[in-house]
This record gives sequence, C-alpha cells and structure tokens, in this order.
Amino acid sequence: MTKQTQPVLQDLVAFAHVLADASGETIRPYFRSALTVSNKAAGGAFDPVTAADEAAERVIAAAVAERWPDHGFVGEEHGETRPDARYRWVVDPIDGTRAFIMGAPMWGTLIGLLDEGTPVLGLMDQPFTRERYWSDAAAAYMRTPDGEQTITTRPCAQLADAILSTTHPDLFAAGEEADAFGRLKAQVRMTRYGGDCYSYCLLAAGFIDLVVESGLKPYDIVALIPIIERAGGRVTTWDGKPATAGGRIVASGDVRLHEAAMAVLSG
Repeated sequence: MTKQTQPVLQDLVAFAHVLADASGETIRPYFRSALTVSNKAAGGAFDPVTAADEAAERVIAAAVAERWPDHGFVGEEHGETRPDARYRWVVDPIDGTRAFIMGAPMWGTLIGLLDEGTPVLGLMDQPFTRERYWSDAAAAYMRTPDGEQTITTRPCAQLADAILSTTHPDLFAAGEEADAFGRLKAQVRMTRYGGDCYSYCLLAAGFIDLVVESGLKPYDIVALIPIIERAGGRVTTWDGKPATAGGRIVASGDVRLHEAAMAVLSG
C-alpha cells in the first residue's frame, strides 16, 4: 500500500462529522431500550459496557481503517492500532455509559485526533438530543436542532463566582484527591454532579466555569481539549501539565480561574 498524502485539517474535520453521523445511527436504536450490560471491571468494581458501545466503536474503527489506513486508532473498547502513526484517532463511543444505561441523555460520542501527540481536532456528538460540539484550527462550534453557532467560554475570574461540575464525587480517591476536591467545592458558588463529556462542552459554550475530574483515560479527554481551547478555555492536569494522557484533569473557561483552581487543588 502506498503512503497517503498528508490530509489538511479541513478534510479531517469533515471526516470526523462522517464518523459522528455513522456512530449516531448505530447508537440511537439502543438508547432507552432493553440492554444487556456487561461489567469490564474486576474485584467488585463496576465498569459497564453495552452492545451500543461496542457496535459504535466498530463502525468508527472500520471507517478510519478504510479512509485513512495509515492512521492509528485508540478506542476504549478495542484497544490501539498503529501507535507510532503521525495521526491517531482517539475514540470513546459512549462517554457516560452509566447515564446511557439509565436512560439519561448526559452522554456522548467522543472523536479526537492527535497529530504527533498533539490534539488538533475534537468532536462530541449527542445523537439523541441532536447536539454536536466540535473544533477546527480557529474556533469551536455547537450545532443543535435550532442551528449552528460559534461558541466561546465566559469570563469568570474568581472561584466565588464559579459553577463547578464533576461526574461524581465518589470518583475521587479517598484522602488527597477527595480532600482537594472538597477544598475547591467549598470555595465556588455552585457545584453540580453528572455530565461526563457533556459538562466539558457546556463549559466551552459558556454555561459553566470549571470541570474537575480524576482517573480519566486519554479517550475520555483528547477530543474535548481542542473544543475547550478553541473556545477560549484551558485544560491541564491538576499540576498544569498537558492533559492528553488523562489522569487528574481541570478544565476552565477563564485562564485566571484556572490558576486559582490549580492553587486550591495543589493545597
């Protein structure tokens, strides 16, 4: 097979939309239906996966392999291929499987692309509500049934004025992590739980100010980084390092708020 010509970002963004359309068509029939839920975790933990997760990832992986056979692929359900490729697609077919299995629409399909390890585009698709958030080189966008628009984060310089979100407080390890989150929660205006990837997109669209989480994998965050950054926000680990590998994540709509949150999280 001959090496492909390197694509331009506009083509890759268009392809990400093709992937989202295909995965959405695959997922929708499963939502709010009778589902068999498997548990990937051991030792009494619960890490659910459904046929919808697996089917959507197969559709995305097959489309990437056909269109860009020299690109790598990282998926939550089926692992990694071509880890040394310049371009690597990083996919979570259903981020928020717990919400999915209980019929709540706070989940989405994450499709991100790394170029030499740097996130260059991201897309979050919610096929049930028909919402989609994505980025290109210059901006971030939101599309709903009412239309499409450019989105930006909102200014919020102080913790006392901030709305904070996290998926669930139990996901912070007892001790240092839970204590750090408790310190931050005590200083913000309001804290809400639930949301998974959806909360990050609400941040990019200027509706909330902070998202703080722990224990994330690359497929949980890679697609969200360029959406938030192109909208004017910042995403790092708790100690200010790149968030691409996951771990302890803090996302903020305002750089000033980001510094304040990291100071509290570091103690």
